[in-house]
Amino acid sequence: MSDEKQFQPLKEYLSKIPGISNVIGSGFLDNGCWWVKFSLDVDHQLAWRVVQELGHVLNYLSLEERLPTVFMPVSPPPYLNGGPRDFLSWVIECKSKDFSPGTCAEWLEGRLPRPVEDETLWEIDDAG
Repeated sequence: MSDEKQFQPLKEYLSKIPGISNVIGSGFLDNGCWWVKFSLDVDHQLAWRVVQELGHVLNYLSLEERLPTVFMPVSPPPYLNGGPRDFLSWVIECKSKDFSPGTCAEWLEGRLPRPVEDETLWEIDDAG
């Protein structure tokens, strides 16, 4: 399977998540591990909920069931470029060549709201 086809399930899934505006790129590192980079509309009402959910699943699902992934923000130097609306991106990095982008999409699909594009399912009462 070509590199691009391996990323297709994850890219398609990420593109359905509220606030994710586009998948910027993806690729494999020399050691066989992979990454995918995307932007998030920081003005979207669910932006921080999306960050929280992705951070939970990809970084710290549980003590016994951690995925080999890291979800984090990335940015060029703000003093040379500008603010988060234009230059803040997010990346999912995988630290295991045995955990494919498609498997990552399956884990997200199994733990995020279903259907993922239904914004009403992302809303949680923060008052409690």
